[in-house]
Formats: sequence, structure tokens, C-alpha cells
Amino acid sequence: MTKKPQKFLAEKLQRYIAPFRFVGKGTFHLALQKTSERGGLDKAEGEKILDELRAQLNDLQERLYAQDRWSLLVILQGMDAAGKDSTIKGIFDGVNPQGCEVISFKEPTVQELNHDFMWRSMIALPKRGRIGIFNRSYYEECLVTRVHPEFLKKEKIPRKLITKNIWRERYADILAIERYLSRNGTVILKFFLNVSKQEQRERFLDRLEQPSKNWKFSMSDIRERGRWPRYMAVYQDIVRHTSTEFAPWYVVPADHKWFARLVIGSAIVSTLEGLDLRFPRLDKASLEEFEGVREALEKEGKSAAKRKARGKKAS
Repeated sequence: MTKKPQKFLAEKLQRYIAPFRFVGKGTFHLALQKTSERGGLDKAEGEKILDELRAQLNDLQERLYAQDRWSLLVILQGMDAAGKDSTIKGIFDGVNPQGCEVISFKEPTVQELNHDFMWRSMIALPKRGRIGIFNRSYYEECLVTRVHPEFLKKEKIPRKLITKNIWRERYADILAIERYLSRNGTVILKFFLNVSKQEQRERFLDRLEQPSKNWKFSMSDIRERGRWPRYMAVYQDIVRHTSTEFAPWYVVPADHKWFARLVIGSAIVSTLEGLDLRFPRLDKASLEEFEGVREALEKEGKSAAKRKARGKKAS
């Protein structure tokens, strides 16, 4: 029996998904994850597969929107210049913007600091039938605030609640919320764009050398680069403690942007295919009503054509 094209594609994509997917089983060491992996492909081959993925994603997003039952939350984390912005553009190019929303989380505002650390993310969750993309996310509250303890002090948490266990407690809170969301129809995919320090340097230099990219560069990026070992240690801890079957982490090799897009696009398409998304089926009464409307519109068209023909003869 011939396989359906989309089924064949889903099976083919597993080689670009499985090696980078972590669900909390076994050990995880970030230092052992290659940042320059290319999956045995060259760029031209990767771009061809990515074109297939975009076409498939466009169809799946339309079905997701029409079915209006599931929602998809895509979380992108990574160091500065890891390629989060370009990944969003490269994968979702052509997807109907009505069913897809990108939220970028920056330094918390005064209003956001007056709420719990998950509040600003919860009010930005995708509706049913939609894809929500978090460019950075609530995981910043276990990352930046851990690298910069002074940021935690701004969150107005009662002093006695800030203990040595606060990070484990936040992990537990996040997992509880992710489990809750998954039980209510929000599928969560979390991607860490694992770029090397050397590749980040090259991308920073590129931003400095090209006037059109100068705006992307900030001196704070260099200051955070100086804390690279600390960030890597915290990212490793996050993946170890918050990878689950219902909300896995994908540690994506990001030195080659095209391959990072291929891995992320493969995971998204494969996940959506697994939801068995379908266009809603109309009941018999609606179909009969639609048939009547179709006949009326066709009759109207024929009448308009006759009037037009008579007008040409008269002229």
C-alpha cells in the first residue's frame, strides 16, 4: 500500500527530531550536545526539506484553525544571536497571520512586576485553533533572574519566600502549569537554540560590520557573553528539571541556522500531524441548505450573463 505523502514526510523527519528531544529520562549534559550538527545534509538539501515543511505547516495550521480545538505553544530560548528571530521568520513564512501570534518577552514592566512571575505569559497564551510563539518565555524567570540575583529582588516577592529552594519551586510550578495546559488542549514544544560561543562571536561581528544590522547589537549582549559558563550551567539545569513527555525540550544545534530551522520545523509539523487535525464536517441539514444557496447563486449568475448578452446586442 502506498504511503500518504504527509505520513512519509513525518517518518522521514524523525531523524531530525529524535536526537535532540529530551523528555526527562536518563542523563543530560549540555556540553555533549553538538552545536554544529547538520544531520548529514548540506544547506541545499536542508532548504528543500524546509520548503516541504512550510507547505505542510501551512495546511496543518489551516486545519488547526478550522477545527478550533487544540492550540500550539512554541517556546524559543537561546543566547543573544542564537537565531530566534530569523527562525520564526524562516519557518512561519507563508502561514496565515490570523492563526499565528509572536510574543517577545523583554525586561518586565512595572505592571508585570506587580504580578506573579507567570502572569504575563499566561495572558499571552494562544487561543484554541491558534499557534502562539514565545520569543523567550517564562523560563527567563529561572534563567536571567538566577544569573542576576538583583533582578529577583525587583519582583516584590516576600523576603521569607526567597530561599535556596526557589528555583526548584519555580520548576515545580512551571511543570504543574504545563501539565494543566496540556490536559486542556495546549500542546507545548520548547526549543533551546544551542549556539556555540565561537559562532555567537561571528554573528556579533557581522552585526557590527553591516550598518543594516547595527541596530541588533547592544553592549549588554557583550556583558552577558561574559557570563557564558553560568548561562550554560543554568540552561542545563532547566532542561534536566523541566523536560517531560507532555512538554519536551529540544536542544537544537544552532550554529547552522538552516539546520536549526529544519529541526524546529520538523518537530512542529510532526506534532501537528499527530493531532489528526480535520476540517469540521457539516451536518446533513447544513449541506442541504448550502446546496440551495449554490443553486440560487448559479441561477443568479446565469441571469446576469443573459442580461449582459442582451446589452451587447442592443448596443
